[in-house]
Amino acid sequence: MGDIVLPRRMFLWCMAVIYLAAFVSLYVQIPGLYGNEGLLPARWQLRYSGKPLGEQLLSSPTLLWLGPWFGLDTHTAMELLCLIGAALSLAATLVEALRDSLVFFCLWALYLSLYQVGQVFLYFQWDNLLLETGFLCILVAPLTIIRGSRGVREHDRVTFWLIRWLLFRLMFASGVVKLTSRCPTWWGLTALTYHYETQCIPTPVAWFAHQLPVWWQKLSVVGTLVIEIAVPLLFFSPLRRLRLGAFYLQVLLQVLIILSGNYNFFNLLTLALCLSLLDDRHVHFWLRKVDKTNNNDSRLWSWLCYLLELAVWSLVIFGTIICFDLQLDKTKNGISSRTAFTYHNFNQFLKTVTIPCIWIGVLSLSWEIVTAMFRCACVCGFMKRLGGTVQWTVFAAATAAMFTVSLVPFTYIEYESNGRLWPGVRRTYELVNRYQLVNSYGLFRRMTGVGGRPEVVIEGSNDGVTWTEIEFMYKPGNLSASPPVVTPHQPRLDWQMWFAALGAHTQAPWLTSLIYRLLQGKRDVIELIQTDISQYPFHQKPPAYLRAHRYRYWFTEPKADGSYPQNWWRRVYDEEFYPTVHLGNTVLESMLNQYGLKNNSPPRRMSNTSVARAVRWVRSQVKGVPAHTLIWTLIACSATFCLLQGLRKRNKGTPLTHNAAVTVNDHTENESDGSTDNLEKSDEQQAVKGEEEAEEEEGEDSEDEVEEGEGEKDTVSDDEEGKEQHEKEDEEEERKEKDDILQKRKFR
Repeated sequence: MGDIVLPRRMFLWCMAVIYLAAFVSLYVQIPGLYGNEGLLPARWQLRYSGKPLGEQLLSSPTLLWLGPWFGLDTHTAMELLCLIGAALSLAATLVEALRDSLVFFCLWALYLSLYQVGQVFLYFQWDNLLLETGFLCILVAPLTIIRGSRGVREHDRVTFWLIRWLLFRLMFASGVVKLTSRCPTWWGLTALTYHYETQCIPTPVAWFAHQLPVWWQKLSVVGTLVIEIAVPLLFFSPLRRLRLGAFYLQVLLQVLIILSGNYNFFNLLTLALCLSLLDDRHVHFWLRKVDKTNNNDSRLWSWLCYLLELAVWSLVIFGTIICFDLQLDKTKNGISSRTAFTYHNFNQFLKTVTIPCIWIGVLSLSWEIVTAMFRCACVCGFMKRLGGTVQWTVFAAATAAMFTVSLVPFTYIEYESNGRLWPGVRRTYELVNRYQLVNSYGLFRRMTGVGGRPEVVIEGSNDGVTWTEIEFMYKPGNLSASPPVVTPHQPRLDWQMWFAALGAHTQAPWLTSLIYRLLQGKRDVIELIQTDISQYPFHQKPPAYLRAHRYRYWFTEPKADGSYPQNWWRRVYDEEFYPTVHLGNTVLESMLNQYGLKNNSPPRRMSNTSVARAVRWVRSQVKGVPAHTLIWTLIACSATFCLLQGLRKRNKGTPLTHNAAVTVNDHTENESDGSTDNLEKSDEQQAVKGEEEAEEEEGEDSEDEVEEGEGEKDTVSDDEEGKEQHEKEDEEEERKEKDDILQKRKFR
């Protein structure tokens, strides 16, 4: 594999942007979700028992324990942590020197602190993925602040390999669980005929994708399973073009998901992980730059690589045709498909490949570690070699440890393989599990809403007779409302409303808290439903009664003449979901007490420190601004700033060229008038100026090389020394000739 300097820099920039989106998205929702009068107040998760701070941090690793030390309540402390995280990630986005191990450690610690008290609203797989990826960034990022250099480190490819391993675990497990769950829609290849309308928050593109013919939907399921199960095995291929092919297939899948569904920063984070499959050579191809690496491969070797790559892709295509019985269907002008293997066959396949996948990872990592060791040994200078070797030892050990611990959640997909792991590895995993360093993944395990998308609709009334539906900003409700586009923001209440509709209301205790807060008319909770309070039907007076019904939603279909319908959705009534309640209702009070949602403690006094006042001032400035608008404004401004900064560096004034210097020298030598002193002085000035220009050119070249991460060793070969000696002799002869000319002129 070639150099990975540019992909590593791109990955760290993308991670700074994703952290920015995650912190800002959560910050906007903190008052309604975790405030003192929110749905699930965060202070309930921090029970101050009088234990030492160290013990409290071990039991629940969150910086919110430090809130009382600064005179802050838990709600204000959460907002402060979010603001610090957003500011740090924004600074890292704008300034490359801040994409540093220490900065990424702070970002990881801040998000982990919020995750610890996030409860059900933060327990999503993408939050776990962000924490695991964020921790790996600590190993991947350079220590710029301490070292003051962005140059290449010999162990960079070792730590960056962990990103590729995480991408493999994520995609492979997501494909496997679709079949191990025995979901009939995945086995019948009909999952996408339901997915577009039953996903949590679809986009307008989802409506059009839902109208595609069934044969195309089934073929899309086949492509999804191949991209998630078969293609990830190519991530560790020694052949570069196979990895690039796997990269583009993963990007295609993620882009299609982004277009058809609002999955916050999850798909953007997956795209960032895909950068681990690239190298500098391919990034230069994107930028239309000349590749400086020398390709000394023989023509025979190149043809052998082409033939092997062709054989691999042919095997993938042939295996897909056989496993899914792909055939041309002339009657439907499409391609028919079906699953041509059984659950037992797939289970045997899984038992066969799980352990070999681990050994492929071991061999790939060992190769990176050994090659990094040789690079360290080839560094000139004893101290540099010693420092590089120490760094290689530390980071290689950390990478090997992370890889070993990650085998526990990875082998959850096949329990026999998990049982064969060394018990010490499982004990280590249990010790670090609270820090979310490694996690298990498996997205879209089962397809929900096969009989129609279940949707909870809350209704309010002031007299118990006339009822008004409470419409959410993002989730489906109004039949004529267009599906929104909110990526990378995640409206966490809307997501949980989707999960709540899948079961009884007793399985979602937080829903009772939502009903209670709406009856009280709590503004922070109302802003989770409608950022613009005037759009909330009971913004002037809270409803006296609330209830909820469950409906079944479907996408509408085009009319017979091909025109589009007026509504995006159609629905039918299903059943009562939540009984009619009001403040003081015995049913409501009993459920509040049963779920521990009734807080009988006196209201807490609001913090009035300077920090608390500053946090409240920031809140007042962003209040009423939609979260996705705020996030995209910050991202667009940051990207524009970085783009202008890159253009400014590229268009920076160049030093005096060699031709211009020659012209100046010729002009000086052709002067026939003037004294000998002036001529000698002019020659000396030109010599000094030439040396300064040469030094400036060398300095700027070295700075460019450092910025591109190519690094430069301070070594001089014997040939270069000889060349310099010849140049000095030539300069001495030229000086003697000039002295002779001056002496002749003086004699005349």
